[in-house]
Amino acid sequence: MASCIVIGAGMAGLTAARELTQNGWEVVVLDKGRGVGGRMATRRIENARADHGAQYFSARTPDFKQRVAQLKEAGVVSEWHVGHTSDGDLPPNPRFVGTDGMSAVAKYLARDLAVKTAQRVVSVAQTTLGCSVTTDTGHIYEADALVVTAPAPQIITLLADSAIELPATELAALRSIVYLPCIAVVALTGQATNIPKPGNIKFEQGAVAWLADNQQKGISPLQTSVTIHASAAFSSQNLETDLDGVGQYLIDQVAEWVAPASVGQFQVHRWRYSLAERRHPQPFITASTPFKLLLGGDGFGAGNVEGAFQSGLQMAQYLINTQ
Repeated sequence: MASCIVIGAGMAGLTAARELTQNGWEVVVLDKGRGVGGRMATRRIENARADHGAQYFSARTPDFKQRVAQLKEAGVVSEWHVGHTSDGDLPPNPRFVGTDGMSAVAKYLARDLAVKTAQRVVSVAQTTLGCSVTTDTGHIYEADALVVTAPAPQIITLLADSAIELPATELAALRSIVYLPCIAVVALTGQATNIPKPGNIKFEQGAVAWLADNQQKGISPLQTSVTIHASAAFSSQNLETDLDGVGQYLIDQVAEWVAPASVGQFQVHRWRYSLAERRHPQPFITASTPFKLLLGGDGFGAGNVEGAFQSGLQMAQYLINTQ
């Protein structure tokens, strides 16, 4: 039986793992986080939920439309009517969210897969039959092939730490991928917000780029919470500063829509690799290594959630077709 190790339990990694598993491969997925999803992330604060990473996604390609239809039928995703045109019409491509938050999508995709969380991969090595990876907990996993879906800077560091040298062209391709950071705030509020329907505001300038009411969004029915995303410029300038102070500052910036006195508590999260501003044009890179090594994720191809899905799917199909 062919085997594969997948590093990263976000959309790309889970999609690759599911496709390989359904085609008879033995697959293990490793992720350094406590749960699955990557930037498809949802937090709980008391009785509230809040998406603090990816806020929604659309489906344009046939493969992803089919997958989203399956998720919708299973009750895992629902539409969120953001992006209305000026005359009130819906956008041509509906926006979707996890019914219980974005992480619910990843949890559903991870079902029946061999996913190991809290396993940060520290080195990769060639073996006589394929490759092995070692995690910070001392666990060693071996397989015929390796799929890595981490952000490009982390891929570069991992390969360097493993003394695996890529050709100059492949290394340059990874280095050309540029990510924007984002500081995210999730806040619990004791009263309804003034955010207009359908529950979001996108800002074109200033410290705040995005504001969302998670109760209006439909993922936090019992208690109101809001998500604030700082702009890329503000996030870059304040990524290493005191997060509590930054969080309070961002809450104060949206006082017109969220009364500061109504905020009972808040949490702040750094996304160092929030959005791939410049991506590799292809959905993945086939590394020139002695063992099968594919590099992909949302920094490749179309980007965002759908691009990550396509990257994962096409990496799996490549491995299946070249087995």
